[in-house]
Amino acid sequence: MIYTNDYESPLGNILLAGDEQGLTGLWFTEGGRYIGLGLKKGADRRETDYFDQAKKWLDIYFSGHDPGFFPQIHLTGSTFRNRVGEIMCEIPFGKTVTYGWIAGQIAKERGLEKMSAQAVGGAVGHNPICIIVPCHRVVGASGSLTGYGGGILRKKALLKLEGNDMSRFTTPTQGTAL
Repeated sequence: MIYTNDYESPLGNILLAGDEQGLTGLWFTEGGRYIGLGLKKGADRRETDYFDQAKKWLDIYFSGHDPGFFPQIHLTGSTFRNRVGEIMCEIPFGKTVTYGWIAGQIAKERGLEKMSAQAVGGAVGHNPICIIVPCHRVVGASGSLTGYGGGILRKKALLKLEGNDMSRFTTPTQGTAL
């Protein structure tokens, strides 16, 4: 069974989704890509412990602090996408990594010489649990703020909230990240 709930954030309404195992989705409902990706029709609006955990996490996060814990999540994508999600969960609050860095980590784990940063970009871009699985902390090799499903303005706001020096990032003038 799939359950849903809502959260009102300073950056807009958020739709939460989950199943018996935990949080499976978190999307901005306005101006984002992939809203409700994989969410089946007939989901029940319900209160759950993991929705309560997620809301507490978001309250702490939007106050500008590292929550210091993760709510119960359930990554439901392919093995590759789930591994990218796990790596993103290891990026510390206030830090960023590149798509290439994540690709390098996966290549090492798999005993490969290299891995495609573009493949990682596809997985990051389809992350169904935004903010908590911090895809906004992944940037281009040159510091370009690309690839955020919630929109470039939200990516900038999240990075700024975490205390990042925004002068080291560039904003694309065209493309899908806008």
